[in-house]
Amino acid sequence: MTHAIRIETTGGPEVLEWQEVDVPDPGAGEVRIRTAAAGLNYIDTYHRSGAYALPLPSGMGLEASGVVEAVGADVADLAEGDRVCYGVGPLGAYAEARVMPAAKLVKTPDAIDDRTAAAMMLKGMTAQYLIRRTFRVEAGMPVLFHAAAGGVGLIACQWLKALGATVIGTVGSAEKAELARAHGCEHTILYREEDWVARVRELTGGAGVPVVYDGVGQATWDGSLDCLATRGMMVSFGAASGPVESFAPGVLAAKGSLFLTRPSLMDYAAIREEMVETAQDLFDVVASGAVRIDVNQTYALADAAQAHRDLEARKTTGSTVLLP
Repeated sequence: MTHAIRIETTGGPEVLEWQEVDVPDPGAGEVRIRTAAAGLNYIDTYHRSGAYALPLPSGMGLEASGVVEAVGADVADLAEGDRVCYGVGPLGAYAEARVMPAAKLVKTPDAIDDRTAAAMMLKGMTAQYLIRRTFRVEAGMPVLFHAAAGGVGLIACQWLKALGATVIGTVGSAEKAELARAHGCEHTILYREEDWVARVRELTGGAGVPVVYDGVGQATWDGSLDCLATRGMMVSFGAASGPVESFAPGVLAAKGSLFLTRPSLMDYAAIREEMVETAQDLFDVVASGAVRIDVNQTYALADAAQAHRDLEARKTTGSTVLLP
């Protein structure tokens, strides 16, 4: 019998249940895949906790790699035995096997192994749309990236360095600072110990940065705005510390005619052609060696609850995968 992690109600990690599930034959436009590895992402905790509402009961997880076991009608570009991966759902990646739309899958390049593919898709495509599409970073730009030692941060720092940007990153410990520097972050700031806004201003000669990438949310919101140059862009793409409270739009004018966007990967990858282009850009930069994907933690899929606890306790770095 096939198993999957599912939730019947929202709450803490304890709501993650290891359940027997039926996996049907694929219908039109679908394939059945056997999971090789599933990726762990902070957005998974939002789904589990109810911060992002889901119809219940529900599967969990948005990214994984695997092998095609069966192909439904009207699927022309995939065949049984193909290695595939995905990073934009639909939910249900925490499963030994599943049926899903073929349009959400891309073939895994031969040069990329299954664990790496599962670890890189959601985080890597997030980094791609943030730095190449939401705000297109160019050589010579200083950039502030919060949680530089996190899963998205380590990929983004490497990619930004390859683009010729100067990366300023906030981290929570000396160990994470060392890790971020090893991945292209030129200036690391221990945000618990330093006045990180003043440090960013110092590093930029008082001008501020043209863009801040903030996946932390409430705890860094005001400071992030204060780090921006005139007409700079605040890219708020997550809320690991909690959601940002309502604020008056006039604040953006008062702080220098700032721009604000709250993007999501799902919108940037909603059109298949754009999703494929994003994935291919990621594959290319990893294959070139400019970006390496560090799988720093692995857990059994059945132990997803412990993986969530460690993620929320900031005990993880880089990428984490769950193994069936």
